[in-house]
Amino acid sequence: MTSADFRTRVARPSEAERDQALDVLRDGAGSGRLSHHTFMTRMEIVLQARSRAELDAVMADLPGGGRMARLMLRTVGRISSLGVGLRGAWHVERLPGLHLPEAGSALLTIGRRPGSGLRLSDASVSRTHAELRREGGGWVLYDLGSTNGTHVNGHRVAGAVRVRPGDQVQFGNLGFRLAAG
Repeated sequence: MTSADFRTRVARPSEAERDQALDVLRDGAGSGRLSHHTFMTRMEIVLQARSRAELDAVMADLPGGGRMARLMLRTVGRISSLGVGLRGAWHVERLPGLHLPEAGSALLTIGRRPGSGLRLSDASVSRTHAELRREGGGWVLYDLGSTNGTHVNGHRVAGAVRVRPGDQVQFGNLGFRLAAG
């Protein structure tokens, strides 16, 4: 290959350039400037582009969102997620404690029914909502087919789950943080 041939050869776009073009397309689709079909068609062009000119042509009618704009959007996103995390942490710390029964106890019934070991007078709690059983040196929480569910650390219990101090439990709309007895 001669030096003249080398100079006329077009460099393929880098992965970073392709990623930047895809970000611009995503922003265009997210803001309603591109239909789903147009987005998909242009995305295919970006992934197969052989030159920077092809990438530029795909994005010509979209605002490029310069480096400063992308930096600002990322910063706002991070600040927003920080707020969500802080609200979650604040909520967790404010949960009332629910002490696990002492080791001699084998069963704690939870519900609205009179005579429950833990009677919760809230309409979101079923009459026989859940049971906390001592099994194998630890505690297992069973949902008893409650209407509004039993949750442990944000996940709905389907059947049974092992629990320990520090776990967040929720019976219907009432939440607690488990503590050692």
